[in-house]
Amino acid sequence: MEKFYTSLGLMSGTSMDGVDASIIRSDGENNYEPIFDKYFEYDEVIYSDLLNLRDKINSIKDLTTNSYQINELERKITLFHGKIVNEIISKYKDEIDFVGFHGQTIFHNPQKKISKQLGDGRLLSQLIKKKVVYDFRQADLENNGQGAPLVPIFHYLLSKNINKKYHTQFPICFINIGGISNITKIIKGSGLIEKNLEAFDIGPGNCLIDYWIRNHSKKRFDENGSIAKSGKVNQLILNQAIENFRIDVYDKSLDIKDFDISFSRGLSFEDGCATITNFTAYLIAKGIEHSNGNNSKPIKYLLCGGGRKNTYLVQTIKNYLSSRIPARRPTSIKDST
Repeated sequence: MEKFYTSLGLMSGTSMDGVDASIIRSDGENNYEPIFDKYFEYDEVIYSDLLNLRDKINSIKDLTTNSYQINELERKITLFHGKIVNEIISKYKDEIDFVGFHGQTIFHNPQKKISKQLGDGRLLSQLIKKKVVYDFRQADLENNGQGAPLVPIFHYLLSKNINKKYHTQFPICFINIGGISNITKIIKGSGLIEKNLEAFDIGPGNCLIDYWIRNHSKKRFDENGSIAKSGKVNQLILNQAIENFRIDVYDKSLDIKDFDISFSRGLSFEDGCATITNFTAYLIAKGIEHSNGNNSKPIKYLLCGGGRKNTYLVQTIKNYLSSRIPARRPTSIKDST
């Protein structure tokens, strides 16, 4: 008899603006039932402290230099998570078996096998009186992974359910546009998972666009891509940025600090946003081309992550796929909510 678990997952992304909380029931292999989803925004103090701290952490040494500030903010982050978990538990009737606690990433270096997430799993467990699973990125690095072990496995489960419901057939690819963009490719929905699953980062997602918006306005992001759409792409600067940053091997985990937007210096607010968005779209399109490989079968692409809401970014990706990458285009790119 299959054993089903009810879990509460807590995820805070690279935008550092809040926490997504979800309750699901699953056997961990074939069945998945969403029960609850809600976003909890950080207050302005935590948000500002996180951005300031991340800007200071550029090396392993910086983790030591800023240890006091890290510890203080980690406690604040944990207390924030504890508060929202207790709020959810008080309203949710059924028993929650365990809580998944991602924490807030401030430094990630897979080559050095170090990934620092703010969040004290032991303290959270004491606050909510539940089993807490945490620090899984570091555990993955220590086992020769790139520090992102869970999302591809979940995509694998989703792909089987999607295929069963909509008869999409395999291969199926998920394009997740978060702070960093990544792709999960499921070749077949049966057999050994390690032989039928590929996952890799393909470039920036929202991180560069958000950084430009935050540093040139009072906004946190470009809603619907309206600011980028109102600007004009500087094609010379864009071409130089593309020439200076190429991803030839898609086998390394990427971090926000692997990229910079110095190439956009001197551009107007709108033109800089347009140029940066096109740079992001180009790298995502190249990643999609890579995921196609030598497949003779058409591939269905499902778009997820916050970046899917940036309609200008999504359309620009499609434009690059149509004009610059003609071979083996994906059959379609669809929003997966």
